[in-house]
Amino acid sequence: MKEADLSNPDVVRYVVKRFGLRMHKKLGQNFLIRHSVVDGIAEAAGLEEGTPVLEIGPGIGTLTQALAETGADVTAVELDDRLLPVLEKTLAHYDNVRVVHGDILRIDIEEVMQHKPFTVCANLPYYITTPIIMKLLEQKLPIEKIVVMVQKEVAERMTAVPGSKIYGALSVSVQYYTEPKMLFDISPKCFLPAPEVTSAVVSMDVRRQPPVDVADEKRFFQVVKAAFSQRRKTFANTLRAAGLSKEDIASLLQKSGIDGGRRGETMSLQEFADVANAWSRLCSRTQP
Repeated sequence: MKEADLSNPDVVRYVVKRFGLRMHKKLGQNFLIRHSVVDGIAEAAGLEEGTPVLEIGPGIGTLTQALAETGADVTAVELDDRLLPVLEKTLAHYDNVRVVHGDILRIDIEEVMQHKPFTVCANLPYYITTPIIMKLLEQKLPIEKIVVMVQKEVAERMTAVPGSKIYGALSVSVQYYTEPKMLFDISPKCFLPAPEVTSAVVSMDVRRQPPVDVADEKRFFQVVKAAFSQRRKTFANTLRAAGLSKEDIASLLQKSGIDGGRRGETMSLQEFADVANAWSRLCSRTQP
């Protein structure tokens, strides 16, 4: 049972005053003060007794508490060493929580999670949301599900479809590795201090296999990166910037059935894969 509800605004204010905390904007420190929102995020993770779960940036332990209440085995990684004594106090009641001091972008996540399949559930710092998500996905960690609260604008980009103005490299990457779904918005009023933007919770079921067949994954993302590096240019021109000759570009487009006059934001994952695979075949023929 909870000793104190860490999502209660009065409790949050007490903790902040008791430990003399000053929220650092550069670390994205905005503490949740809505019980329903915190429980909603934890519930979306679908945790069971003993499920290993990684939380990134626990703050004073608000979401951590909700995750611990499910009976899950919680590992919370916190960068700010000022918050370590706070977490030691606020989470003292839970023997299923382990706090690790470190930078999520630098630590060996798989080692920290003891090489077991795990779930990620976190209120991500807005200033490094994309780098964290890409590290989680690109390292092919044994993650089964990711539930994160992010800036709503980022959530919309993650779930955007081809043809949308906000569809981009992040959309393709997230949808290549996972099946993302935006669950609900969170008002700035749900935080202390209130941020200037609306947040949203995104759930991502990690795919066992990508939705498209790719001969060379590195080349696939090279094509994607090129396509969105200069959004105003046609797809054919972005391939020129990637170092391909006019002749090679014409060959790739012809073999993949893509109109080079289109722009990257109109192309599906399958079309990016078709171009990348045509490029791989071209390279295999030209190699000695």
